[in-house]
Parts: sequence; structure tokens; C-alpha cells
Amino acid sequence: MRALQALAAQAARLNRQAGAPAIPALFFFTDPERTPDPVAAARRLPRGTAVVYRHFGATNRTVTARRLARIAKARGLVLLIGADPALAAAVGAAGVHWPQRLAGSASRGPGLMTVSAHDAAGVAQAGALGADACVLAPIFPTRSSSGRAPLGLFRASQLARVSGVPVIALGGVNARTGARLSGRGFAGLAAVEALAGP
Repeated sequence: MRALQALAAQAARLNRQAGAPAIPALFFFTDPERTPDPVAAARRLPRGTAVVYRHFGATNRTVTARRLARIAKARGLVLLIGADPALAAAVGAAGVHWPQRLAGSASRGPGLMTVSAHDAAGVAQAGALGADACVLAPIFPTRSSSGRAPLGLFRASQLARVSGVPVIALGGVNARTGARLSGRGFAGLAAVEALAGP
């Protein structure tokens, strides 16, 4: 719990440094393998945290999305559904998150829209789409199955500073690495395992 509170405080500090854009400072990304119980994880998150439900075609996605929506409403969380505006609307989510590979088909519906980026082209695309935030990844080494090499702190910071939209750091972010992101152009933090709990 102490690490979670530290991460939330670091994210809030980055958000203030970025001029307090109207987006959550802390994002929890679900993952079928690394967060098998996203509902339990959501129950532990600090108020104001965004929960990005990446269902990856799960057969129980509607049931899980509805459960997450109820928890988000009760606990003051911000639920975003991955690449599925219809599901987001059906459960009353706050918006949609688009991975970079699907951003070309992104539709701007009501609520927040975030877009992932893994390179300069992705960051530019997020801006061109009018995203509320760009989630840049991976910053640090991570256990993600994407297999992407980390951008590294210097390169990621360069991209964050030239972005036309607020940039959220994802990939290997935890209480220790998150402290290294201060003053580097980021508007918040995102994590998978560091927010999933035990």
C-alpha cells in the first residue's frame, strides 16, 4: 500500500508540473496475464485513478466492464475501455483508450480519449487525433509481452517535451522508477503490476 501511495503522489506531482491538465495523473492498465483480477485491483486504487480495461477480446469482457464501471462510480475512478467505443457506451465508461496499432481507426466519442504511442510517429498521431493524453511506452524495461525495447529516460523525455498533448509514462514504472520522471515533461504515470497489488 505504501508503494501505491508513493506512486500516486509522484503522478500527482508530475501532473502539477505539467500545468494540471484535465486528465487523471495515475493510470492502471489491465492485462489478462499480469492482472488476472482487474476488479480486485480496482478496489484498491486511489480516488481519481484511471482504469484502462484492455479486454483483448475476452469472452467475459462485458461482465467485467460492468463490474469495473460500478467500482469506478463508487470509488471515484475513471474507467476507460480499450478500443471499444460500443462497450464503453454500454457500461457508461468515461472514455476510450486506443493502442497505437489501432489509432488509425480511432473514433472520438464522448468523454476522454487516450492513445498509446511507442515512438515519435505515435506521439504525433495522438496529437493529430486530438487525444486528451498520449500514453508513451515502454519507458523502462518491462515484463510486457509486446517485446518492444525500452525508449529510455532521455529519448522518452524528448518525446514528452515536444508532444502537443499531455504524455503519461508507462512501462517499467513503479515507485522507484517513477521518481526518476520528475521534471522531464510527463503529465502522469501509468502502470500494470505496480498498481495491481499482491
